[in-house]
Amino acid sequence: MATKENKGTQAFNETIKAYLEERAENDALFAVKFANPSKSVEDCVTYILNQVRRSGCNGFTDAEVYGMAIHFYEENEIEVGNPINCQVVVNHTVELTEEEKGQARQDAINKLRDEEMAKMRRPIQPKKASEKKTQVEQPSLFDL
Repeated sequence: MATKENKGTQAFNETIKAYLEERAENDALFAVKFANPSKSVEDCVTYILNQVRRSGCNGFTDAEVYGMAIHFYEENEIEVGNPINCQVVVNHTVELTEEEKGQARQDAINKLRDEEMAKMRRPIQPKKASEKKTQVEQPSLFDL
């Protein structure tokens, strides 16, 4: 069954897969469990999404999510759950090309210039003269 995934969900799958592959490279005991033919990264992601849904929380640290992925592979008999159609947001660093950095810099300069020009074009508003309150003279004790 082919499903259309959004970029965030696809990035989540790829992030989990990359983490598990790196873990398997550095941990021989985990590599054996990761190679289990009855388990897949897709089932692992489904398991994680079901755990997230059950928790009622909307945000998790990387360590919590990776911990769920490890747990999925370490348990021989684990309930994966039904596939969930949802959006997943993955926080990761975006690397801009030099061209994109230059364009962003130019856009910022243009925006600043436009804002300053708009300030200069605004008519000068005269400051309202503060109303002078008449003060009631109070007699001093020395005047008596």
